[in-house]
Amino acid sequence: MSLSRLAVPFFLLVLLAPFGAEAQRGKGEEKEVPPAPSPEEIARLEELKTLPNIVLILADDLAWDDLSPFGHESIMTPNLQRLADGGMRFERAFLTTSSCSPTRASLITGRFPHQADAEQLHWSVPKAQVTFVEKLREKGYWTGAAGKWHLGEALRGRFDKILEADESGFQLPAGAAAQSGEFAETADGDAQSGCADWLLLLKARATDRPFFLWLAALDPHRPYHDAILEDGARPEEVKLPPYHPDTPAVRADYQSYYDEITRLDRYVGAVLDELESEKLAEKTLVLFLSDNGRPFPRDKTTLYDSGIRTPLIVRWPGEIAPGSVCERLVSTVDLAKTLLTIAKIERPGITFEGLDLRPLFADPTQPIREYVFAEKNWHDYEDRSRAVRNERYKYIRNDYPDLPLTPPADVVRSATYVELLRL
Repeated sequence: MSLSRLAVPFFLLVLLAPFGAEAQRGKGEEKEVPPAPSPEEIARLEELKTLPNIVLILADDLAWDDLSPFGHESIMTPNLQRLADGGMRFERAFLTTSSCSPTRASLITGRFPHQADAEQLHWSVPKAQVTFVEKLREKGYWTGAAGKWHLGEALRGRFDKILEADESGFQLPAGAAAQSGEFAETADGDAQSGCADWLLLLKARATDRPFFLWLAALDPHRPYHDAILEDGARPEEVKLPPYHPDTPAVRADYQSYYDEITRLDRYVGAVLDELESEKLAEKTLVLFLSDNGRPFPRDKTTLYDSGIRTPLIVRWPGEIAPGSVCERLVSTVDLAKTLLTIAKIERPGITFEGLDLRPLFADPTQPIREYVFAEKNWHDYEDRSRAVRNERYKYIRNDYPDLPLTPPADVVRSATYVELLRL
């Protein structure tokens, strides 16, 4: 046989040899098959499908009775009215303090501010503190935060995603620091609300598991700006408490406060609309509350009801009857324990101090608490005091009786405070 007749078959054998070798190797190798999930893992994944999404919305410096669901007739809050109409409003819900960051520390740890080691303004929550957010995450929830942070660096890792608002201009330094421009406000327009990224976070969530969102506003915290809304409040619509003077300057101050509440309400409405658009509303528990009273004299940072009473609203379709009202005492220290119980985290640990509020969801007349407690430590001024309240009486112990009035620094700079001094 001539060499030329063998050339083509030999050439083909050379080309096909590697493929034959791969085929032979493939026969002896088995593809890796992922192990089947354990019965426990299957049960966990099935349970996750039954758990509600949770959205917690936190206003900044909003009085409990400055919303239409709680009886205010002038401030436009149709979306918070919608939330209350679909759920339960709590007429006697109380904070553990009347200060921005200590309230947040208490909420997220389910402890009183001094127990969380973050009882003073701007104190960060220590890394050693356990939060209900990380427990939800361990359970399988996707966790996100948007807006005002004010919790410190150690807790950032407890969330899957954080979209922090620009808080420039909120600091109130004195002396040379104030003159340097270092603390100048850089946010503009609606970005000053702290709510601009709420929808972005909602849309960025994981869709294969339940989610928890911590949506914290900057509204209606000072400083205020002109023309916040084109269709804002009018001077004659302002409803003044009896301890504030009725002057044009004070009414103008309140107008700005009202307008920021209305702007906040519109962002709440956008979140509610998106939940409905994505057909998530029936599967989502929504909570709304404020971190302390309005930023006016005798309100914010005090232990009076005007400082520590909060407009708590909870909507949970299928579990809470629409339009319900609870007049029993509840504390915001109870929220962490309640959310963990709802998420079927049965043994969250001994660090969570609160009570489970779920019995009130079914029957708002049940007595859960006989007393609520609150504390004040440092918020721009040293002023340590404690309060205990039942449904009828409140006792306040002031350790600094020589300091009869210690408002926050932003209130001291307000037109209302200046008017009080002038009069």
